[in-house]
Amino acid sequence: MFKPLPYLAAILASLAFAAAAVAAPAPYQPAQGRVIPSADEVAVLAGPQRVAAENRILNDRLETLLPRLMAESGLDMWLVINREYAEDPVYFTLVPQPSFAARRTTMLVFARKADGTLEKLSVNRYPLGPPYSAAWSGGDLDAQWKALAEVIVSRNPKRIGVNVSRHWPVADGLTAGLDARLREVLPGDYAARLTPAEPLVIRWLETRTAAEAEVYPQIVALARGVISEAFSERVITPGVTTTAEVAWYIRSRYESLGLPVWFFPDVNLQRQGVACPAEGDGCGVSGVIRRGDVLHTDVGICYLKLCTDTQEMGYVLRPGETEAPAGLRAALAEGNRWQDLLTAAFVTGRTGNEILATAREASARAGIRGTIYSHPLGFFGHAPGPTIGMWDNQGPTPVQGDWPLHTDTAYAIEGATRRAVPEWGGQFVQMKLEQSALFDGRQVRYLAGRQTEWHLVR
Repeated sequence: MFKPLPYLAAILASLAFAAAAVAAPAPYQPAQGRVIPSADEVAVLAGPQRVAAENRILNDRLETLLPRLMAESGLDMWLVINREYAEDPVYFTLVPQPSFAARRTTMLVFARKADGTLEKLSVNRYPLGPPYSAAWSGGDLDAQWKALAEVIVSRNPKRIGVNVSRHWPVADGLTAGLDARLREVLPGDYAARLTPAEPLVIRWLETRTAAEAEVYPQIVALARGVISEAFSERVITPGVTTTAEVAWYIRSRYESLGLPVWFFPDVNLQRQGVACPAEGDGCGVSGVIRRGDVLHTDVGICYLKLCTDTQEMGYVLRPGETEAPAGLRAALAEGNRWQDLLTAAFVTGRTGNEILATAREASARAGIRGTIYSHPLGFFGHAPGPTIGMWDNQGPTPVQGDWPLHTDTAYAIEGATRRAVPEWGGQFVQMKLEQSALFDGRQVRYLAGRQTEWHLVR
């Protein structure tokens, strides 16, 4: 029988939604296999509770994380300036909910004080309220820009970070028009003090706090629970149900839970007699699901501002079968072994390219046909941080692949392996696996376990 999430009591207590005693998390297990039979087993916060939780986490990030990252980046001030419906990618990670757009022109100012704490100021026509203090409100646009210049000059910062970047889209949110206007209103040598805030933006977006690490397992469990439902007889009738219908079930199920997807779910199948090449793409087709088929899905949701990315595999039992054929079970076990070789290469300070090279060498020594294309997770599904391979490039990735691995960062441990299946006459089957995980500086921990057993459609 399924037991309640070991994280649930601790999550609810920390968010002040329950007075129950905090349950100790389960001890770390290297295999970290876990079955989540249904998303119904996981609590989902209603609107007001969800907003309150998001804002508590935001306040904690602004108070405890941002001052440290600004010091690490060597910035005395950080400006985030954007306009309605042309929001900076980082904007919604900095403002309290509910927030749907930057009102007119919205200006956020973060200024380091002598004691190491931050001033968090808004220079807006409409004040944001806590945690921001209004340095100016009301008036026209010219007055707003003048007020921003006065705020900057009064604090006399030596290095002022602005969001411009050649290589990182998430750090390039300051539009050309706003950048030009900023330089126009700054007096004297202040324009020369502007510098790209790229390192700060990436570190802000990639770093997970203790509060986020506590709730993230529940978010991933929701993603995995819907996959468990979809890859079961609850949804699939062999010979009738199509892969497209399963994809729509997944999409609609998340919608019913109030969980936005950040891409439309993909569902495909592999079948004995439908060739899967030993190399390259081409394993997986669409159509009516039949007994003996191998199923694959790729899904991603966002909840409490944090995103997941998950790929799992299912098998449709033939008459008389009670488990997947031995060759398919061996293929999944090999996929888990590949995951272990990849996560063993995670060492603080290594770049994404170095992790990729180390893991590929280990896979080759183990005789595993694997492709690695892992990426950071967080406020975005494809978040900034070290890129660890691309599905179409198993060599070094410039810039993003050169970013080093930091502690307290989350990743989609993503890739694929291929193995010949004796029961299918030696035909290759591709195991496309992806699980959300956290690197704590010592080890990679799957946030809600990982798939170590086949989903079975009975």
